[in-house]
Amino acid sequence: MAIQELHIKNMVCDRCVRAVRQELERQGYVVRHIELGRAAVEGTLIELDVLEEGLAALGFELLTDRNARTVNQIKSLIIDLIQSGQIAKLNITLSDYLSQQLGKDYAHLSHIFSTTEHITIERFWIMQRVERAKELLSYRELSISEIATQLGYSSLSYLSNQFKQVTGLTPATYRDLNAPDRNPLDWI
Repeated sequence: MAIQELHIKNMVCDRCVRAVRQELERQGYVVRHIELGRAAVEGTLIELDVLEEGLAALGFELLTDRNARTVNQIKSLIIDLIQSGQIAKLNITLSDYLSQQLGKDYAHLSHIFSTTEHITIERFWIMQRVERAKELLSYRELSISEIATQLGYSSLSYLSNQFKQVTGLTPATYRDLNAPDRNPLDWI
């Protein structure tokens, strides 16, 4: 039987993956593989409108446009890289990483992303890292220096500068205020 690949927007965490898997299985699809932004199901997608409605009820969107799928893949790769804590182990630039993972030229990826999202990949990358920094600061388990290292910043001052540009606060001030102004990842 044929395997169909689906691209799904707003899958940003393991709970999202579980929710999408449950919805696909509830609708009778056999899920062969599922990860952030993608699912491979066995069989023919007969009632796409029903699938779209089921996913939309959970806050997800089935992507059929090629450019939208590419943007979603870029977002999923960035979010996964940040959430997994693997940034510090990344020995290549973000542009090279995305090009390798997607098998496409970075200039092409950047153009599609900017045209679709109206921000650059770099800006999205910064915003995601700052949101993760906010999350880690709210836990109060790591020092700001440890957070900088975990998020792949070359120095504490580099994190502080980007954090302040995005939030208007230094990481220390944010932590001291117990600021609850975090944004869900799929809003960025």
